[in-house]
Amino acid sequence: MVWKIEFVAAFKAEFDEFPEAAQDAILAHALVLERQGPILGRPYVDTLKDSRHANMKELRCTAEKGVWRVAFAFDPDRKAILLTAGNKAGANQKRFYKQLIATADDRFDLHLAELERKRK
Repeated sequence: MVWKIEFVAAFKAEFDEFPEAAQDAILAHALVLERQGPILGRPYVDTLKDSRHANMKELRCTAEKGVWRVAFAFDPDRKAILLTAGNKAGANQKRFYKQLIATADDRFDLHLAELERKRK
């Protein structure tokens, strides 16, 4: 089975500003996620703790001496929704994840609300 991958609009705009090597690495890992879906595990994917959403994950990749993390979650329509990303190389880990998760949670909340609105 092939799983659908989508970017939220806010992340798409951010993604376009990333270095090309980071974009390539993220897209390559997203293709693996597309093929494997929710069963994909380490070293590609790990669970993000302290999220409001139990199914919040991070796609893990490296590029241009960076350690990139992409927050995503599978929505009720079984699509992987890519929410935000950042380079955690050299960053304070606690602060990095706090910001990544807060942004991802807010964006996933909006995505879920939009799905609910469309269903009514």
